[in-house]
Amino acid sequence: MTVAEAVGRTIARLGASHIFGVVGSGNFQVTNALIDAGVPFTASRHEMGAACMADAYSRATGDVSILSVHQGCGLTNALTGIVEAAKCHTPLLVLTGDTVAGNVTDNFYVDQDAMVASAGARPARIHSAASAVADAAKAFHVARSERATVVLSMPVDVQDEYVDFDAAAIPPLPVRLPPGAAPQALQRLAHALGTAERPVIVGGRGAWNAAAELRRLAEVSGALLATSAAGRGLFVGDEWALDIMGGFATEGAAELIAGADVLVAFGAGLNKWTTREGELLRNATVIQVDDRETAIGFHHPVDVGVVGDAAVVAAAVAEMVAERYPGRVGYRTAEIGERVQAVRYWKDQPFVSRAEPGRVDPQELVNTLDAMLPMERVVVTDGGNVNCYAGAHLRVPDQRGYCIPLSFQSIGLGLSSAIGAGLAQPGRMPVLGTGDGAFMMTLVELDTAVRLAMGMVVIVFNDDAYGAEVNLFQDRTDTLATVRFPETDIAAIARGYGCEAITVRAIEDVDAVRSWLDGPRNRPLIIDAKIPEHTSWMMARRHGAH
Repeated sequence: MTVAEAVGRTIARLGASHIFGVVGSGNFQVTNALIDAGVPFTASRHEMGAACMADAYSRATGDVSILSVHQGCGLTNALTGIVEAAKCHTPLLVLTGDTVAGNVTDNFYVDQDAMVASAGARPARIHSAASAVADAAKAFHVARSERATVVLSMPVDVQDEYVDFDAAAIPPLPVRLPPGAAPQALQRLAHALGTAERPVIVGGRGAWNAAAELRRLAEVSGALLATSAAGRGLFVGDEWALDIMGGFATEGAAELIAGADVLVAFGAGLNKWTTREGELLRNATVIQVDDRETAIGFHHPVDVGVVGDAAVVAAAVAEMVAERYPGRVGYRTAEIGERVQAVRYWKDQPFVSRAEPGRVDPQELVNTLDAMLPMERVVVTDGGNVNCYAGAHLRVPDQRGYCIPLSFQSIGLGLSSAIGAGLAQPGRMPVLGTGDGAFMMTLVELDTAVRLAMGMVVIVFNDDAYGAEVNLFQDRTDTLATVRFPETDIAAIARGYGCEAITVRAIEDVDAVRSWLDGPRNRPLIIDAKIPEHTSWMMARRHGAH
């Protein structure tokens, strides 16, 4: 068989979960080989959309998904989504054609390996027909075992060569055992939690499989629980859990976290968003637990670093604390318990509506939709001025019910990410919050959502502007025409793609959502929410505006 077919069969046998892509001549054969081997395929309308779908799919499942693109321009079109995946350590394998070695005059020529490396992904290559199966297997192994985004370049001339394929010769996936921590590190962590007066435990994406162990550790040490944005939903249902730490936290939740004397982060990067530029960590001894040594202290200095798997470390330390420091109360007093219940969710926080004639208040809107939409949902937030409304206000059922593609701080990744997350969890309703600028960038993927008969809800917070830029520069200049636009009928555009769509100018207009909810839900619902041009509460806090 051809090298292209052998590579496709190899990757399928190793456990590829789903393929997303735009098929051209350079990736036609390998994509069809994967499909023929039983791997489901979703065609997107743009390569960046495919990249975001694959990224979100792998985040939700933990499996290696496949992004398939043409060489050169197909790869460059996908690059923003690939950078987002790489920054999130998503186990993603990108299959891309490549030009014939040395043919720098080819229109598709670009130094793909150098470009991929500069984007933070791992470059890999099919070197020859003889090594093709081993090369493909190695790329898949790295993606899965190292939670890496790997780009496998396949020169088109090598793809057309022939090999004798033997499935038994495919190198097996290595067994990866979860790492434990050094005994002295466990002792120090147990002592810190066992003697703290106000301990807080934070779970991130790296702790997704450690919810039970972290709840047990928090119980025996008297700690409150919280999550980073990437870990949101990990502790849903725990009476001592705050919803989220960082920029999306309520002010009451932020105060409780800032009051910690010991804060232990499991699988959370403690970046500037999670820590509010370090403000939430100023009074605490900070301990970071991660299975990657390079993650310790990468974003923020820590007092103690513990290298180990979140679940393994939490289980071991819980036993130590329970044995050596029995009867701990810590932060779990009756008064604090009442505060946790009161400040956990944004829906319970008072606010003053900023609705205007013909313009709905975004906070009132999202709180209303949160109560209307089923809780079996996966919430996705896009970037920009309005990201806090879906990202903070819409509640989630668990950690797999939330996807936040903001590691690259790009707008326009939300729609495709919601499609990928929805395909990964077909029993859940994808709910996306996006701005009009971000939505207009990538609305072509509405065609994909309609083709998939996806019952998703897209809330477009439409202020006819790039709202973040308006807020950043309105105090410096009156020249804002470059970031303001004429009013756009987004609902009409969405109907043109085959979606259901409504326009919301007052909170009463949201009642139209019930008709869609009561129906078959076999096509997307787009909510064109006309909101005032304003500073979101998160942007206001960040920039000191009022």
